[in-house]
Amino acid sequence: MPVWIVRHGETEWSRAGRHTGRTDVPLVEEGRRGARAVGRWLASMVPDPALVLTSPLARAAETCRLAGFGDRAEDTPDLMEWDYGAYEGRTTEDIRTEVPGWTLWTDGVPGGETAADVGRRADLVIERARSVEGGSGDGDVVCFSHGHLLRVLAARWVGLPPAGGRLLALAAGSLSVLDWEREAPVVRLWNASAPEG
Repeated sequence: MPVWIVRHGETEWSRAGRHTGRTDVPLVEEGRRGARAVGRWLASMVPDPALVLTSPLARAAETCRLAGFGDRAEDTPDLMEWDYGAYEGRTTEDIRTEVPGWTLWTDGVPGGETAADVGRRADLVIERARSVEGGSGDGDVVCFSHGHLLRVLAARWVGLPPAGGRLLALAAGSLSVLDWEREAPVVRLWNASAPEG
């Protein structure tokens, strides 16, 4: 039972490296094209997933809709991006002018979530995905979400602590697959771009 995960398409803020947690930033045109492309690619491999989940934030929900899965998707607040609190909209470089050496993964954010908080939400998504059966894809689950949340989700899938997501770079509009190799959870595909055309 694989879990296909799609990071939302590009936005102005993702392009600029700004931490985009709960702010509803729309996709740019390139992000919309990327969402359609990843949707065509995904549909060729998973035409009938058993479950489609999406973050309710506009950039993920729009990616889901443009990818062709919006009519069957369930809004799932646990898939919302990390709450960056006081650092919302700021870049790492900007934050480090005040907090030298700052990293989201170990230092957290004032007024926002910790890696452990995001890990608990990711665990709930994993629990839900692992309970699914049916569909022509033998229980395939598709999730549309955000960069840091999906990195934590992948880390938790393979048994790493939430901060293990720091090791997994993830581009906007990418497709990844969390799967099984016999009884072991594995990352089957990571940070793949849709083929051209």
